Amino acid sequence: MERVRSVGARRRKTRSGVVLTEDLIVDAALRLIESPSGDRLSVRRLGAELGADPTAVYRYFRDLDALLLAVADRLIGDAFAGFVPRDHWVDSLRDLAHSLRRSMRQHPRLAHLRAIRVTAGPHEMRVVDTGIGIMLSAGFAPADAVRHYRDFVDTVLAVAAVDAAELTEEQEAAEQEAWSRVYTSLPADGYPNVHLVREHLPSMYNSAFPGTIEKLIDALVQAAPTPA
Repeated sequence: MERVRSVGARRRKTRSGVVLTEDLIVDAALRLIESPSGDRLSVRRLGAELGADPTAVYRYFRDLDALLLAVADRLIGDAFAGFVPRDHWVDSLRDLAHSLRRSMRQHPRLAHLRAIRVTAGPHEMRVVDTGIGIMLSAGFAPADAVRHYRDFVDTVLAVAAVDAAELTEEQEAAEQEAWSRVYTSLPADGYPNVHLVREHLPSMYNSAFPGTIEKLIDALVQAAPTPA
């Protein structure tokens, strides 16, 4: 009886006659999150978007947090649709990193969540399996493969989340001015080191992602039992 009742609940129709599914709810949540007022996602707004009683969402997700993790897992799946490891593990790692960064920048409002949470969803599981497989193909022992994958992917997510942060035009301009004018004009008597490199400081505004990822990959190449 419990199984019959559960299946029936998962096939309830919305007021517009559409049968609710987890995918349909994830689609609606993503639309709301990326709308101008997406910072105020609520079950009430989700119900209105779906044309359904707001409480219907709880038949599929225990709370909004579970729904947000499902949305994040969907984005992981989108980012790695068709991803195939390259012939060499170094190229595979580089592709993995840039795929994650591209997805984070495309969906900035979920970047922080994706950087700090584990979805335990099917798409994340596939990426974790692929990533650890890449480390194993480099010749790392199982424990080292897991450790290196953790360090690599956490760094990629953290730096990508910084790149994805949404700033207003005024904030962007202030950042650029800080590095190109404020810091470059600091006096040598108070800030000798900054003053010495002042002509290079405007580059501080650029993303740290490319350099950070290449440094990580170089370190892994040095540590890998299999020569690159």
